[in-house]
Amino acid sequence: MTRTRAEVYLLGAAVIWSGTFAIVKEALSYSSPLLFVGLRFMLAAVVLGLLFWKTIRTIDRQALIDGSVLGLLLGIGFAGQTIGLEYTLATKSGFITGMTVIFTPAFQMAIEQRAPRGANLVGVALVVGGLYFLTSPSGQQFNLGDGLTLGAAVVFGLYMVVLDVYSKRNNTIHLVFVQIAVTALLSLGGSAAGETMFFVPTTGLLGTFAYTAILATLLTTWVQTRYQQYTTPTRAALIFSLEPALAALISWWLLGEVVGSLGILGGGLIVGGILVSELSK
Repeated sequence: MTRTRAEVYLLGAAVIWSGTFAIVKEALSYSSPLLFVGLRFMLAAVVLGLLFWKTIRTIDRQALIDGSVLGLLLGIGFAGQTIGLEYTLATKSGFITGMTVIFTPAFQMAIEQRAPRGANLVGVALVVGGLYFLTSPSGQQFNLGDGLTLGAAVVFGLYMVVLDVYSKRNNTIHLVFVQIAVTALLSLGGSAAGETMFFVPTTGLLGTFAYTAILATLLTTWVQTRYQQYTTPTRAALIFSLEPALAALISWWLLGEVVGSLGILGGGLIVGGILVSELSK
């Protein structure tokens, strides 16, 4: 496995993820957010279990521990991102989620003792400026949804680094199944305990479940767990930085969302900061 080939697979995962912001925002009209996340991950776990039952039966203690940690991070991240979509635009959610690439090097420094380069700091400054314009009073004010999504981006940055460590010492199927199952259980439990649950089965909602569970959860989690180990967390996060721009285009096409000139400037600064952070030497 070459790094280039692995990164092409990760790019495919980013393309799949970019379509989730708009369709999940639409789906939240028919399902409460944590229930949606729980059912999405539960369906993915069931499909994976049926496909790889013999392999899953051999899960060991290490995979259970590591997968549970990853599942906890995924659960927190997806909960914040999905609940946030109730209060913010899908376009803004995509750009703010893209800030994962800024937080990933910070966690690498803390966990793997790698100091950030000067370009990382310049990138952070550009991203902060972009976030201001994207959520400025004259454009779209910073709201609860933006805050929840920003928190999710922080958690996803930590997830990237932890996955880099855990994926190298576990069977891919074991790790994928445990983290998906744990995310499902945590989300369903959180839904039962902390939200007003509702679910209106429609053709569109069922189609969204199929897309998000099979493609945007099962397939992409397997791809990330299997192939991120052949590159670095920071390079992987850079690849995923394509996601916000694609999410904005899809949200404009499907939902007619427009963030205004300041929003476009802010989104451009966020993408620019991400690129400066990771491409400059």
